[in-house]
Amino acid sequence: MLKGIPKIISPELLKILAEMGHGDEIVIGDGNFPAETMGKRCVRCDGHTATDLFDAILQLFPLDTYAQPLFLMEKVPGDNVETPIWDDFKAIAAKYTDAEFEHIERFKFYDRAKNAYAVVATGESALYACVILKKGVIKE
Repeated sequence: MLKGIPKIISPELLKILAEMGHGDEIVIGDGNFPAETMGKRCVRCDGHTATDLFDAILQLFPLDTYAQPLFLMEKVPGDNVETPIWDDFKAIAAKYTDAEFEHIERFKFYDRAKNAYAVVATGESALYACVILKKGVIKE
């Protein structure tokens, strides 16, 4: 047992977060995201929401301050689905950073995910609830 680690962060995910270096990226995928196909390393967090994992990861994870650190998959043109989860992601991010999200076209998001250090597969049922975080440095 460790103190100060959010309980939602599994030992496997904690190890991956610690292994990552400056500029490495991690994907949090919703339940529809092809995590096993995209990820060199895939951590299964089924049963957890993307927002809960996003919040827990940001408690431990320094975001890049030298490059764009946050990305969301943009909606496919013509898809009229609502994306209230984006507001949730933005509210959570605001607790840790003033960085804004950049939206990436779906297939460009997939290409970026294939090069990410790891993909976290969640049980998130909201659509377009996929986010990429770029790791920064600890300056303390």
